Amino acid sequence: MKSILLVEDEPKIVQLARDYLEHAGFAVLIASDGRSALAVARTRRPDLIVLDLGLPELDGLDVARALRRESNVPIVILTARDDEFDRVLGLELGADDYVTKPFSPRELVARVRAVLRRSERSDQPAEVIRAGDVTLDVPRMRAEVGGRAVDLTATEFELLATLARQPGRIFTRAQLLDALHGVAFESYERAIDTHIKNLRRKLEPEPRRPRYVLTVYGVGYRLADDAA
Repeated sequence: MKSILLVEDEPKIVQLARDYLEHAGFAVLIASDGRSALAVARTRRPDLIVLDLGLPELDGLDVARALRRESNVPIVILTARDDEFDRVLGLELGADDYVTKPFSPRELVARVRAVLRRSERSDQPAEVIRAGDVTLDVPRMRAEVGGRAVDLTATEFELLATLARQPGRIFTRAQLLDALHGVAFESYERAIDTHIKNLRRKLEPEPRRPRYVLTVYGVGYRLADDAA
């Protein structure tokens, strides 16, 4: 059974989210402030963390920052903050997705499932994607560029894999979101830009002059045909 750490300080939201997550078959751990969230994450090692941003003791963004220094555990941000800056900053810190309050608990469950699918190791025969000097071992979620290992989050890996399966093909932001989420919920397409920025920072020798993940202005993104 997959375990979810729900980090939230509003009891009604905790009860609602926990009920839906448990009904969906997840074991749910609870933390009501940032410091206890880090302690639970370190000792219980949940499979995914649903993280509110407005927390006592330690802000949710600080929690995400600390988590990313230690692991690539999937993170779904749950927040009432409408400011685009907070959503983008959360993604830049390595969160995999976000849901804004007020939220549909069914959508939260669907987002959690989608992010977990991206992070799970597959039992299927090994799929290795090669595009130029980019090599992706899909079941193990291992990425290499020119023989150099690149440490990616589940979302970054799936984004790169989507592009690498069809080098040269132009993907719109909406198509990339669909490939990542696997669910038909409306989402913030510009979040893809943030994930691409993170991916380039890890992948490219010169992120401001990318040679792997290329922008097609006014349309979306593509992986360079030779990826080398």
